[in-house]
Amino acid sequence: MTERTDRAPVLEIEDLGVRLDGDRAARPILDGVTLTVRPGETVGLVGESGSGKSVACRSVLGLLPSGAHVSGRIRVAGQDVLTMDRAALAALRTRRVAMVFQDPRASVNPLRRIGDFLTEGLRAAGTPAADATARAVELLGAVGIRDPRGALRRRPHEFSGGMLQRVVIAAALAAEPALLVADEPTTALDVTTQAEIVSLLTRLRAERGTGLLFVTHDLELAAAICDRVYVMYAGRIVETRGADELFDRPRHPYTAGLLACAPSLEAGAPPPRPIPGRPVSLAERAPGCAFAARCAHAVPRCTAEVPVLARHGDGLAACHRADEGITP
Repeated sequence: MTERTDRAPVLEIEDLGVRLDGDRAARPILDGVTLTVRPGETVGLVGESGSGKSVACRSVLGLLPSGAHVSGRIRVAGQDVLTMDRAALAALRTRRVAMVFQDPRASVNPLRRIGDFLTEGLRAAGTPAADATARAVELLGAVGIRDPRGALRRRPHEFSGGMLQRVVIAAALAAEPALLVADEPTTALDVTTQAEIVSLLTRLRAERGTGLLFVTHDLELAAAICDRVYVMYAGRIVETRGADELFDRPRHPYTAGLLACAPSLEAGAPPPRPIPGRPVSLAERAPGCAFAARCAHAVPRCTAEVPVLARHGDGLAACHRADEGITP
């Protein structure tokens, strides 16, 4: 896949910082995060648990930790999310941005029918009840639900995990959002259903021209479906480039380590190798590169100086040795 540059970004995050008070965290949750998503483009955000992925994507909807100190800019279709009042944020979440969470059962009310879940947002925006119902039937058909009209009368417990995730995706698409944020939408599903959901998201993105920010811990999955990939570690972007180049020639040791963790079916392929050590917690603040303690390529400079995210090849990497052809 190649980066689309013919249209203005639907999402622009610039130098985003999210910090808690000093007694709650030793380092920022997010530190200088910058990324873009264009219409019709799939952008991956990859990293281990605790890297800041979910906070970054929730910030797009103005959902930030209580008491957090926020800096930088978040623009959706040219509008700065961080300066919006409550009414503007409600309109943003209703019409411009939609989010799909990893656990579909946590997104719906188990006591209400699926039809109520799908139509309440449309009716709140002023759509007549009959038109909202017709739209819900159309959306359920688009995401592959059999007998969509009958599905409106069913409750969440009557759907499998994969089918319920399709319902949640249908709800996310109801208002024709410019941006769809998918926060590890396949984690709670079996492998076969994961493939079906990924295929569905890819098809809908292509058909509707929606920008898709796809959050995952699976770098190989991101490389397979994304135009570009951002790799996060300890709240910072440590590498970003086109998916093909990222997969073929990573410039950051953390990226290379994530790739080495993935098993391969190719004959003669080496067994998976885990990254040693553990991720940096919010209670820890490294004076230099946050990954240095786990990195086999670290030199004294790495523990003393924070690397700058700089251009290397066709992308960016935050590593003092990015041009040396490092391997995991």
